[in-house]
Amino acid sequence: MTLIVFAGLFAACSNNSKSDKIVDNDSAKNGKAEVTTPIKTILFFGTSLTAGYGLEPTEAYPAVIQQKIDAEKLPYKVINGGLSGETSAAGKARIDWLLKQKIDVFVLELGSNDGLRGLPVLETAKNLQSIIDKVKAKYPDVKIVIAGMQMPPSMGAKYTSDFKNIFPQLAEKNNAALIPFLLDKVGGVAKLNQADGIHPTAEGDKILADNVWVVLKPLL
Repeated sequence: MTLIVFAGLFAACSNNSKSDKIVDNDSAKNGKAEVTTPIKTILFFGTSLTAGYGLEPTEAYPAVIQQKIDAEKLPYKVINGGLSGETSAAGKARIDWLLKQKIDVFVLELGSNDGLRGLPVLETAKNLQSIIDKVKAKYPDVKIVIAGMQMPPSMGAKYTSDFKNIFPQLAEKNNAALIPFLLDKVGGVAKLNQADGIHPTAEGDKILADNVWVVLKPLL
């Protein structure tokens, strides 16, 4: 911090006082005070897909959503609550810590790691509902968005069908907005995925952001 001599400090204080008077006079003339819009919070809660595995933080789709928000001059800030390897059970245990801050919009992207491990569909659905219940109990006015996920055919026809149905069912039950399939136009497209074939590239995450934005924007 720069040290300021007494004389300079005195002069600065005198100038500030004059400026305050000018502002006050202008406000009195206009008859209105400047109003600031409070910033609301969007929490993205999910797996490595949300965390942006293998990407720069600015390339993960929640960060791209923040860029879209800023371009629209909307009063929202994005918090990326993604964690690589997260299951629905682990998410249920972790959500309480993140709810210490006020949440206005909650985007839930969990379940894919459950599916890849072949965990029971009913167990995944129950855990996701528990997470939603915790969020709604803490913030009753929160707007909820659920990101739908799908499993590859190798998991079996019945399992893939039952898993896919988790998300629209949860959305209907909780009056939540639904992203039908987060990885739409990206899943299975080699050039849009990293070498592991699972996690999108930066270009892929831009498409994920578009998939989310078309559902999220009307809620803001």
